[in-house]
Amino acid sequence: MGNFELIGKALPRHDAWAKAKGDQLYSDDFVMPGMLYAKVLHSKYPAAILKSVDTSKAEALPGVFAVMTAKDVPLNIEISKFGQMKDVGGGFEGLYKVLAEGKVRFKGEAIALVAAETEEVAEEACRLIDVDYEEQPGVFDPEEALKPGAYIVSSDSGENESNVVMKCHVGKGDVDKAFAEAAVIVENEYRVSPHDHAYLEPEAGVAWLDENGVVTMRVGTQVLEHYRTIAKVMEMSQNRVRNIGAMVGGGFGGKEDITVETYLALLTTKTKRPVKMVWTREESLEMHCKRHPEIMRYKTAATKEGVITAQQAEIIMDGGGYKLLTPWVQMYSTLSGPGCYNIPNVQIDSISAFTNNTPCSANRGFGADQVNVAYELQMDELAVQLGMSPLEIRLKNCLRNGDELATGFVPEGYIALEEIAQKAWGALEATGPKPECVDGTKIGRGMAIGMMSYGRLTFMHDSARVGVRLELDGSVTLRAGVPDIGGGQASVLCQIVAEELGLPMERVHSYIMDTHLTPLCGTTTATRQLYMSGNAALVTARVLKESLLNMAAKMLQVNRQDVKLINEQACVINNPAQSVAFVKVVAALSNDGIPLFHEGQFNAPFTDVPNLCDIKGQIHPDYTYSAHAVEVAVDEETGRFDVRKIVICYDVGRAINKNSCEGQLEGGAIYNLGWLTENLSWEKGYTKGHSFAEYLIPTSADTPEIETIMVESGGGLGPYGAKGVGEPSDNSITPATINAIYDAVGVRMKELPITPEKLLREIKKVRK
Repeated sequence: MGNFELIGKALPRHDAWAKAKGDQLYSDDFVMPGMLYAKVLHSKYPAAILKSVDTSKAEALPGVFAVMTAKDVPLNIEISKFGQMKDVGGGFEGLYKVLAEGKVRFKGEAIALVAAETEEVAEEACRLIDVDYEEQPGVFDPEEALKPGAYIVSSDSGENESNVVMKCHVGKGDVDKAFAEAAVIVENEYRVSPHDHAYLEPEAGVAWLDENGVVTMRVGTQVLEHYRTIAKVMEMSQNRVRNIGAMVGGGFGGKEDITVETYLALLTTKTKRPVKMVWTREESLEMHCKRHPEIMRYKTAATKEGVITAQQAEIIMDGGGYKLLTPWVQMYSTLSGPGCYNIPNVQIDSISAFTNNTPCSANRGFGADQVNVAYELQMDELAVQLGMSPLEIRLKNCLRNGDELATGFVPEGYIALEEIAQKAWGALEATGPKPECVDGTKIGRGMAIGMMSYGRLTFMHDSARVGVRLELDGSVTLRAGVPDIGGGQASVLCQIVAEELGLPMERVHSYIMDTHLTPLCGTTTATRQLYMSGNAALVTARVLKESLLNMAAKMLQVNRQDVKLINEQACVINNPAQSVAFVKVVAALSNDGIPLFHEGQFNAPFTDVPNLCDIKGQIHPDYTYSAHAVEVAVDEETGRFDVRKIVICYDVGRAINKNSCEGQLEGGAIYNLGWLTENLSWEKGYTKGHSFAEYLIPTSADTPEIETIMVESGGGLGPYGAKGVGEPSDNSITPATINAIYDAVGVRMKELPITPEKLLREIKKVRK
């Protein structure tokens, strides 16, 4: 695995103290002289035709500087793209309107923008805008939306005859033959609910025109490259739009799509004044995209010995009012549908539909979490029917090195499913025999495993660039357009560079998130930053390292291979006393005119765009594998359940920073633990859970005992053999908990959210 000074250590991140003391600045913290405040007028109906929008009263209100509607947007279409990518065709483009015109597609859709001297004046101006709606019946169930004659969500003119967003298929073998020959078949329907990102920092930002008329923004975003789409909407050249970015107070996919950026660009261009927009929690919960609800119908066949012979699934996704990233998420769900098992016969078919619900798009897990619930509940059902333990059925069928996926691709990275499943379940069992009851509650234990990709789809031709400069005082400046969403994305790049150059981490300073001044690293999505930008930082640092070692060897009069960089020194490997200070080597390079700066690039594997009707070959670079074991307590009288203990086990490849890695694994588990019970209460397009008083998320008081086990196989494609864990960290915890509830009270919950009322109702059914 190699000997490292910094890699693999539990180090405080470079921004740790600022965050701990509350000194870190986020989007809402930035103010400017003469700043105006912006508000959005939202549709009060989920489905309607906009007959007219009269802004005259709002424009006449003292203190109002701009009121804008769809007619004021130069190009009233935005395209959800990932930034740096090959053009993969119109089917993947998530077109949506900046401001509504024609049809309103969901409750809360933006109709008008206001900029005023104060927030209060802006809010009053919104109330004065007179909108004439013609309310429509709408459609709020994806299966209803797919029926002939359903209300058409996506077309203003009605020429489209369907609400279908996309269809997708992956398969191999002969499932019909396998089911005909099966000793046991398990067939079930599962439904998972929409899930909000519930980040601490709502959508916010500030924009202004610089002295050259460039639209400049500070917005917390996961995709700096959205400046290109904003330029297109504004009908400006891309070099006239700049996003300096800001540290992001949580993203989880919710800041992958454009949020406030275009609104700010429009208003600051109109008023020639700095403009700030901050969404309320209610706006955030009602307006921004959610995790896709899915209906999943699974059928699994096995031999009497418990060997799975076939997996068949039908997946129906609710895309909401606009396409956004639904096609991409659907691909991930379809590809993940067979699960992390070696199954010879597979058929997964998916379809997504427009509805008049809140649009759905990226959320942590990106489609893999939903199907993980289904296939892991199927595994436990099989185990029950065959009289096998949850661990035994998984060990008999899980993927191992050399096994191919349903697309025919054999993963290149190490597959540790067998090891991590045993470690997770073994650690839970090591706490002692499971008690039958504790304080009047029934105790149950369950487990689940899973797999999730890291890195973007390989047909997107992904790349990342990082720049590193040696300073004459021996410090180092790292430049990278990496959006830091709280996971230490910038800090880990500093750690890699410091390791390679033999410096303490505090000697490497990062300048990040500026589309005019930093090399573009691509999006902080798809668990790609460590893999992509980490490798780019490694490539870049090693170019400068070679220059330093060559110069040091010359100064020390030894061969280059006999020199290493460590503790701010260049020293002879077998004689550390023979050394020269790092700063002197840098000075020598400068004196000889040798470059002190290098910008390096890392490219992911490239493949062709697949046939969505029959996906084959490599689609992702590699996968991270998960295992959770859970103990729960269930109150049979009230239907309330509490998670008592979680064991987390992942093969992380190589933990670059063990603090950050452990934090991601624990945070991801709690994130999807909340998915079990969090309830947006969608009712015919209306969000009832529109504040944290109704939409209840887990708090520190709800967090159980957590044991984290990190396996470091070195088998990842990231720097030093690392694997990505940011998104995969929330995989398999939800089905593990549901399986533990079954172990406690004999009830297998197949629909999220699991409320006490639902669980109590099911308990009463099995007690009859």
